[in-house]
Amino acid sequence: MLLTELLHPGILQALAGAGHGARVLLADGHYPASTATGPRAKTVHLNLAPGLLDVTTVLDVLLRALPVESAHVMVPPEGEPEPPAIAEYRAMLAPVPVETLGRFEFYDAARAPDLALAIVTADTRTYANLLLTIGVRAEGTLRTR
Repeated sequence: MLLTELLHPGILQALAGAGHGARVLLADGHYPASTATGPRAKTVHLNLAPGLLDVTTVLDVLLRALPVESAHVMVPPEGEPEPPAIAEYRAMLAPVPVETLGRFEFYDAARAPDLALAIVTADTRTYANLLLTIGVRAEGTLRTR
């Protein structure tokens, strides 16, 4: 039995194989995951029904399981307001830098070979996509008996 609250076997396997600088995509329910993910990425579908599991919930669990070095969010075209999900991510990730990318730049970043894991959620919010870069474990974070 694991001591972590993160129990999903596919997510654990992908994270265990990822290292510093690898990326994790948390995709909303609108994201084209079959065509806009990296060639080596493991895709995990958590989209059982619209709205049942959102990016924020997955992010909350992941932040207790891995270090995050930086993040990118997808933003709407210039002149449109920033979606509320992005402010939520900034607050949850602080002080980690959160940079913005336009839709097609975000897709390009998620198609890169350093994407280790794509988690597809049922988030119905628009522009609720998040791309995390895995950091390094801080000294002293390994539990021993």
